[in-house]
Amino acid sequence: MGGSEVEAQRVAAALIARGHKVTVLCAGGAPMPAIHKWTDPLGVPVRVYGMRGSRKWRDRAFAAAVAWVLFAERRNYQVAYFLMQGLHLAAGLPVAKLLHKPVVMKISGSNIVTIMQQSWLGRLELKWLRKWARRVMILNDGIAAEALRAGLSKGQLFWMPNPVDVARFSPAAATERQELRKTAGIAGQTVVIYVGRLAPEKDLPSLLDAFARLISSGRDALLVLVGDGPDRGALEAKSENLGISARVRFTGMLGVDGVIAWLRTADVFALVSEFEGFPCSLVEAMAAGLPSVVSDIPGNKQLIETGVHGLAASQGQPVAIAEALDRLIVDPVLRERMGVAARQHVVERYSVDHVIDRYETLFSETLEAD
Repeated sequence: MGGSEVEAQRVAAALIARGHKVTVLCAGGAPMPAIHKWTDPLGVPVRVYGMRGSRKWRDRAFAAAVAWVLFAERRNYQVAYFLMQGLHLAAGLPVAKLLHKPVVMKISGSNIVTIMQQSWLGRLELKWLRKWARRVMILNDGIAAEALRAGLSKGQLFWMPNPVDVARFSPAAATERQELRKTAGIAGQTVVIYVGRLAPEKDLPSLLDAFARLISSGRDALLVLVGDGPDRGALEAKSENLGISARVRFTGMLGVDGVIAWLRTADVFALVSEFEGFPCSLVEAMAAGLPSVVSDIPGNKQLIETGVHGLAASQGQPVAIAEALDRLIVDPVLRERMGVAARQHVVERYSVDHVIDRYETLFSETLEAD
């Protein structure tokens, strides 16, 4: 699932571990299980609505269920937390208002507010959020600017990063790293890794073009693309056309353990997306001790101080991306220094404990204002 779903699971599980009661409502359809009440692998109670029919009908069923559950369970919760926009938000907001329940929402990505302004439903949701939401969580300055332009007040906005499990996402010891590279069939190559959906907004064609330039210049490197998505076929074809298919490995979708194994195997992380809110894959790579080459967009630059934790390159510019990658490929001392700084930065600001402290502060302030 996407970064927002992963973040929601981590936050819910951590809040439960601290003694809070959390219930997640979500829409059905793959990859969710076809059962109404489900406890996920981290122990989070989930209720699934709208398991059959087209996407449109599933969304409608989910929205109706959100409105009903907010009303029916009104004595069993104190705060209604909406993650992501959609019909469920429009259905749930007036019910929460009617019940005098405090509302918080998280805008989970860049351009979401702009997209909401382009439809009557989104404009209605923004209107109600301006009037009724106690707090609207944002991930970066770019999202804050979008929200302010849409009429949300500065006092409503609350910076809330996504958490990472810094114990699980951690660097490998030297012997483990050697074994992982041996198992993967990697000898002296420098491994550049991307983790995430193979989707248009990630601008992976620019990464392939940049990597082809490195290979043509004689660099001994391997590009590993971890994940799957609608662009996989086109990206495989592009690798063939560029003559680098032997140097590009598509792993397909992996579980968390598989992702961590590849992060511990790699040397450099790359994320050259066109849009990001708070990229979970980037903060996980940083926690694993990897320096990064990222596109110079707000979602990435909030995490990476170029020259300290990694390097930023102009978005959509393969030449600039190739130059940044090459700088790290040829300098193992620089990679090591940036990787250490990247992990320290994540541990200090984005660990699960740190982020959950912010959630508890948010909820306490929200209830005190009631």
